[in-house]
Amino acid sequence: SNVTARSSWLAAHPSRPERGWGPGRRTVVPMGLYERHVLPRVINVACSGSDADRQRRRVVPAATGRVLEVGMGPGLNLAHYDTSQVELVWGLEPNTAMRSLADDRIAASGLDVRWLDLPGEEVPLDDASVDTVVLTYTLCTIADWERALNQMRRVLRPGGELLFCEHGEAPDEAVQAWQRRVEPVWKRLAGGCHITRRIPDLLGQGGFEIDDLDEGYQPGPKISGYQYWGRARPR
Repeated sequence: SNVTARSSWLAAHPSRPERGWGPGRRTVVPMGLYERHVLPRVINVACSGSDADRQRRRVVPAATGRVLEVGMGPGLNLAHYDTSQVELVWGLEPNTAMRSLADDRIAASGLDVRWLDLPGEEVPLDDASVDTVVLTYTLCTIADWERALNQMRRVLRPGGELLFCEHGEAPDEAVQAWQRRVEPVWKRLAGGCHITRRIPDLLGQGGFEIDDLDEGYQPGPKISGYQYWGRARPR
């Protein structure tokens, strides 16, 4: 069960620092009303359009075996998994409202979905226990992205893959300037989303080798529309 997986991992890592301000303490940072009740519904609508859906279809169907989806949110990827190739999906998602919005999509998917109610920096799974990590429109929001990528690399088995589709820094200086201007407000409205991160650089610094990479502007505002998608594997 989800509780058993989480409890077993915590028991096996008694000295591992948890979120909080003291050794061994686990202090959950409370979400505000906006993050709990408004943001999940905004994301559910804003990220479910046809353009984002097309991008998801470019990466998610390649997932196989035991899958870890980091930042599953309201389950917008679930319709795109190949159920004949996927054994189960662990959905890492700390926001309760997001998980509730995914209920109908889980029921319709035919997949064995198991929630992990922790953020991307904390993955309560054993080393080398995952065949595929799926990362779509999530790396932009993770505060400690390097720690999160190290966790993804840890749980991936040898030969496993990271499938990603993310938006980030545009190549044009004029767009970059606007991204830097807008980002402080954008982060507050979009759940910590950064639009100035260069995703390939982050993946490299996180210990991944990119095997396949596409990038380009997608429909919509250029400040948030430059996307990177492809495959990577642990070094």
